Amino acid sequence: MNLVLMGLPGAGKGTQAERIVEQYDIPHISTGDMFRAAIKSQTELGLQAKSYMDKGELVPDEVTIGIVRERLSKDDCTKGFLLDGFPRTVAQASALEAILAELERQIDFVINIDVDKNILMERLTGRRICKDCGATYHLVFNPPAKEGVCDRCGGELYQRADDNQETVQTRLEVNVKQTQPLLDFYEDKGYLRNINGQQDIDKVFANIQELLGSLQ
Repeated sequence: MNLVLMGLPGAGKGTQAERIVEQYDIPHISTGDMFRAAIKSQTELGLQAKSYMDKGELVPDEVTIGIVRERLSKDDCTKGFLLDGFPRTVAQASALEAILAELERQIDFVINIDVDKNILMERLTGRRICKDCGATYHLVFNPPAKEGVCDRCGGELYQRADDNQETVQTRLEVNVKQTQPLLDFYEDKGYLRNINGQQDIDKVFANIQELLGSLQ
């Protein structure tokens, strides 16, 4: 099964990716992991990517696409893969189709974990972290026994600067603007499947399993 996983920050994509990979024994291919592996192996494309990253610049599409092509050609992808973080643009999505055509394969589903923006705001702004031991809490889903105090070590809990309401709202708006054209592209192709991410984690995964059962 050849899958692309999508979802806005806070939608629970990471949790579902872990479960899919474990259940179906396919590699989880994220952009960051691909770059790190290519840089570690010192491939020509990996070294090119590193030169941009070292300067704090975005890696150009042709380098990213080349690294994706290398990764999808590896033996562990013969049974399928779960792509996460790529493609990010319609141009990259078109390039992915061309890569898969070369490999005589195609995408089965683009799974989008769909969560209302107001719920994502609540999820993302509710996080609190212990200054001393780094334990993570959530004001709604996993609150500490005593407000502002870590259960584990008694340290002070704080909110990261990038978890405040204004920053989170901007982050979500930027993500929506980036991903909507991609969702439209995949919907037109007939690959897109929206999964309700506002349910319990197990229920979300059960819905994904139901979808993927049609491929087996």
